[in-house]
Amino acid sequence: MSTTETHRAVAPDIVSAAFKADPLPACAHLRAEQPVARVSVPGVSGEAYLVTRYEDAAAVLRDERFVKDVRNARDPGNLRRPWVPGALKPLMHTMLDNDGAEHHRLRGLVRDTFAPRYVAQLEPRVQQVAGELLERMAAAGKADLVADYALLLPLTLISEILGVDERDRLRFRRWFNSLVAASALGSTSLRLLLKLPDILAMMRFLRRLVAERRERPRDDLVSRLAGAGEDGDRLTGNELLAMVALLLIAGYETTVNLIATGTLLLLTHPDELVRLRQDPELMGPAVEELLRLGSPVDVATERYAREDVEVAGVALPRGSLVLVGIVSANTDDARFEEPERLDLAREDHHHVAFGLGPHYCLGAPLARLEGRVAIGSLIRRFPDLRLTVPPEQLRWRAGVSLRGLVSLPVVC
Repeated sequence: MSTTETHRAVAPDIVSAAFKADPLPACAHLRAEQPVARVSVPGVSGEAYLVTRYEDAAAVLRDERFVKDVRNARDPGNLRRPWVPGALKPLMHTMLDNDGAEHHRLRGLVRDTFAPRYVAQLEPRVQQVAGELLERMAAAGKADLVADYALLLPLTLISEILGVDERDRLRFRRWFNSLVAASALGSTSLRLLLKLPDILAMMRFLRRLVAERRERPRDDLVSRLAGAGEDGDRLTGNELLAMVALLLIAGYETTVNLIATGTLLLLTHPDELVRLRQDPELMGPAVEELLRLGSPVDVATERYAREDVEVAGVALPRGSLVLVGIVSANTDDARFEEPERLDLAREDHHHVAFGLGPHYCLGAPLARLEGRVAIGSLIRRFPDLRLTVPPEQLRWRAGVSLRGLVSLPVVC
């Protein structure tokens, strides 16, 4: 095959629950046979490609020829987007969807909000919330680790960080799920229409919250974002709404997956679990290894080729959708020794679970903190924690970017 020939074989269904349940065999095959593979994404027209090798993935994530804003890659006549009501237009152009100077501006306005020095101050509260949830589980003797722990911990924390009252948190849980489902790559206008009542309710709530915090600031994230600025610059009203919505998605759902999938990996690798219990100092490296092998975001959010580009000998035409296989890159044996083996003392932590380049995850310090505290507290509190069903019977959520369990039933 010439270096500019394009693969025409179609890769496995990377959106399916079956792929999410066990992606490693398919990823290994793709790295060997189709390092840049044609993929099908529901609701998305045109060429779509999945980059599977670590070296190529890292290069794409850093390469400015791959842009986040499709308008920077396609002519206006080739832009096809689902219908979106005016009230939701602010969500169409978040920081995640911007490139270059505009992305740099927006990121600069919120960078300090997630600085390690600020996140470190949250640890006592994370410990307290984890402890309260674990006591509830102990009283019941059993739990769905997703619904009763992995979900409630980040939900409580992000609500408190944003300044959302406790009485509103259950509504937020429903809104989060609807927003994630409607904003996912491949979502159709019909799906958006079905989720619209929840999303509009959330937008009304956020608009009121933003207005209140600008009028009467408190010690919460929305107040800090409303007042953030460099050289007199600050977020506009719509930018602030978009930023808060983005932080909800990025800082909530992914952490749920880290805690639940990370726990599953430990329960299915009992020798490593014993090792961690005997040496709590391994908790920091352990979270990195669970991020690498569990990859809560298993496929990076979409990028578009701004010009004709060649990756691993495959020609990607201008405007084509490019997806980076995070879980595949993180298990590439050309980069990691025995990559499919869970090794909590692994010293090579150069995974791409949080991305690379200009869009490296701002919330990485918070995710690491929550994962370390949540999983560490769990295994200390319940030395006999075990699954109540075989791992192969667990159900996984279908979708493009996120990899997470529907439930994780355990006995405490």
